[in-house]
Amino acid sequence: MIHKIKNVFAAVLMLAVLYPCFAIAETSEPKRITDEAQLSYVDTQGNSRLSSLLLVNTLKYTPLDYLIATWNVEVLKTSQDGVGTAERYTTFLRLDYLISSRLYSFADVLWLQDEFANIDDRYYLGAGLGYKILAGPTHILNTEAGVNYTMDTYTTPDPDNNYLGGRIFGKYTYNFTAKNKFEQAVEYLHDFDNSENYNVNSDTSLTASINSMLSLKTSYKVKYDNEPVGDAVYADRILALTLVVNLL
Repeated sequence: MIHKIKNVFAAVLMLAVLYPCFAIAETSEPKRITDEAQLSYVDTQGNSRLSSLLLVNTLKYTPLDYLIATWNVEVLKTSQDGVGTAERYTTFLRLDYLISSRLYSFADVLWLQDEFANIDDRYYLGAGLGYKILAGPTHILNTEAGVNYTMDTYTTPDPDNNYLGGRIFGKYTYNFTAKNKFEQAVEYLHDFDNSENYNVNSDTSLTASINSMLSLKTSYKVKYDNEPVGDAVYADRILALTLVVNLL
């Protein structure tokens, strides 16, 4: 497994080096499709052995100037001394409709599996409105509010849990340059049926461009669950140095 991951990592680096040699001159026509891949892998050996793999891919398609479709896939696997300590798979689809230059509506669907949080399957359907308080180009501040319906099944004997909830989200971006930026996002998810069942997710990141295709991203993520299932911990924390590749 480790050998295969190292080969993939080497192939990504080779692609990044060779890409400028084969790139076609850019046109003034805006891109309708973009694809960004993120790869973070750590293998530590010595008194203890720790390995961690984080893969994220985000594909965006803009068929019309006012319509944006996003597909995201994320895989996280961590083990220590050969024993798994984290394993999470997530994918979501989202559609944004731009009502004006600042106001937009959205709808999304998500699937998640997190064995170490005792979540066998989580399906999530959501919709809401968003507003750009700051529209850039240097400072960008987005806020969103919406409702969602969550369907959970667990790896423990706990009964399935289906509930209607609310979502509040905010994201601030500071663009140092066109390709170097700082981002801070916070999301709050609330169960209308049980006020003690809520989640808070935070994502802080700093991205530095290497060339037109390749960037390095340092990020710190916190996923807090106020009512974890079974013996799961309240918060997952992920600190990562990630290679970001713009494939399209």
